[in-house]
Amino acid sequence: MKYNSDVEAVDALSIAYEEIRKEIAKVIVGQDEVVKSVLISIFSNGHCLLVGVPGLAKTLLVQTVARVLDLSFNRIQFTPDLMPSDIIGSEILGEDRNFKFIKGPVFSNIILADEINRTPPKTQAALLEAMQEKSVTAAGVTHHLPKPFFVLATQNPIEQEGTYPLPEAQLDRFMFNVSLSYPSFEEELNIVKSTTSNVVAELKRILNADQISYFQQLIRQIPVADHVLEYAVKLVAKTRPQTQYATPEINKYISWGAGPRASQYLIIGAKCHAAINRKYSPDIEDVQAVAQPILKHRIVRNYKAEAEGMSTEQIVANLF
Repeated sequence: MKYNSDVEAVDALSIAYEEIRKEIAKVIVGQDEVVKSVLISIFSNGHCLLVGVPGLAKTLLVQTVARVLDLSFNRIQFTPDLMPSDIIGSEILGEDRNFKFIKGPVFSNIILADEINRTPPKTQAALLEAMQEKSVTAAGVTHHLPKPFFVLATQNPIEQEGTYPLPEAQLDRFMFNVSLSYPSFEEELNIVKSTTSNVVAELKRILNADQISYFQQLIRQIPVADHVLEYAVKLVAKTRPQTQYATPEINKYISWGAGPRASQYLIIGAKCHAAINRKYSPDIEDVQAVAQPILKHRIVRNYKAEAEGMSTEQIVANLF
């Protein structure tokens, strides 16, 4: 796939994004912002954490995205007895008396880590290397994962008994933390109509793995003005209490702020947001468009914020 210029390539990405969104809408009713965040994560070569109650079509969304993008897909149900080898694979003794590595379900383009907080930290950590390094290590041998590689993890915000909250280091590996809300009355009406009949939507494959990898590289090449870079870095610096740029509200309600990875994700996310809207360089509005799902899981509230009912979403929104 070749384009005469980066401008032409950005136009092609914007057209492909709209086609992908329309195909997904054949199956997923509403949830436009969630779909947008998932697609930006994929084109930005990041990962996404979805937080929502059961029954909001999280699994169906990932399956649909995988079909439209012609990518391999595996779903891993995280449970308290899940072992690291159940995710990455293990070595077995073959008939020729030599050990051979049997790949686990993580060897796929898109991984749905369902209820990731239901498994112990040891197993959660097995996914950490895969997410960061795009490879896994077994018996001292490194095995590279297919490209592109994208983890979409889900959490149920209601039922917290017997769960293992994700440590901050692992939360930081997720580019976006996206909250799913209930559908509107009209949307739920359409959902019930479409899912209680024999009509099955036919989905077209819009892109393939090679094209997605190309667009991931394209997004990194998009230029960014210095004032936009400074805005993104300053926005992240504002989240760090007792520092030069911290606001009074941050000093009052936040124990720990976001790290440098947040600044990196703000810029790469802003580049992608600009590209899908057929802009050839991001501006401050693009940074703001992706800031909420990037920052809200990277700041830690203190007891005052919890006592006064200040959510991380409110605190991030006030930074703008």
